[in-house]
Amino acid sequence: MITITISVDFSRIPGARFPEEGDYSGQEFRQNILAPKLKEAIDSNQKLRVILDGTAGLGTSFLEESFGGLIRNDSFTYETIMDKIKLVSDEDPEYIDEIYEYLKSAHAQEK
Repeated sequence: MITITISVDFSRIPGARFPEEGDYSGQEFRQNILAPKLKEAIDSNQKLRVILDGTAGLGTSFLEESFGGLIRNDSFTYETIMDKIKLVSDEDPEYIDEIYEYLKSAHAQEK
């Protein structure tokens, strides 16, 4: 299966949850990069590989808004996200578990 690859390194220092809290927010990443590429992966029956490396760190609010927001704000289902997204982090693999927890939490809240 062909894979689309994106990276969170759209900024060396990703910001907080929302644009009003500073530049390079989780909402901006989700709306401008992550959600459109996920939709592209779904429409073309591909996987979306998300590389979490290459930044000075990823805050919890950035990650929660980026990934949990896919369910809350962009109407992607938990099952679709789990089927289509492959998370990669050699620098800090704990980010992957953290993101899965945010996805589970957003999924539980939508019920």
